[in-house]
Amino acid sequence: MGSKSKELNNGIEHVKSVCPHLKKIVAVSDVCNLKPQEQSVNSYFESLVRSVIAQQISSVAASTIIQRVRKISNNNITPRVLVNRTETQLRKAGLSASKVKTIHGLANAQLNKEIDLAHLADASNDEAVAMLSSQWGIGRWTAEMFLMFTMGRLDVWPVGDLAVRRGWQIAHGLKEMPNEKQMEPLGDPFSPYRSIAAWYCWRVLEPKEPW
Repeated sequence: MGSKSKELNNGIEHVKSVCPHLKKIVAVSDVCNLKPQEQSVNSYFESLVRSVIAQQISSVAASTIIQRVRKISNNNITPRVLVNRTETQLRKAGLSASKVKTIHGLANAQLNKEIDLAHLADASNDEAVAMLSSQWGIGRWTAEMFLMFTMGRLDVWPVGDLAVRRGWQIAHGLKEMPNEKQMEPLGDPFSPYRSIAAWYCWRVLEPKEPW
């Protein structure tokens, strides 16, 4: 068993030991599959582009738009390629004006070295969130989803995610859903595996990936 798989299993056991409510969810859910994806500037950039595209639309619509963007990019979604795709081309692919602005801004920031996605691998969670959310249209939620699902970071606690808070409420049989401020300290006992606890909160509501 690889070190990452072992750490993931240790994290799942930790979540079960800390919270009897989530232990019940673990027992009836798929095994948490958070793991790092390919580490490169282009793979990180493409992941962020997919996240931006997926904001506030259905997964089906997002998948369709991503395929269109792949087509106009010759299946090469990189900063260099997308910065040279016009707003008209990207709008025809289904992107809103604000999402075009975000993607062009991110591409330009990487090419102009305003940010360096290559440094994310060595950045702390807070540093990575600060770097990414400095870009127009990329908020804390998008940055945290990137940390969890692209970088495989296991100690992210996305209290701004409505589904995580709703899943927590249902799993614990609460009358009211905790707000972000109330939710923040609830993750402390799960550290350094808060991402895994969040993942199982999603499983309360969704049988598959939440985004």
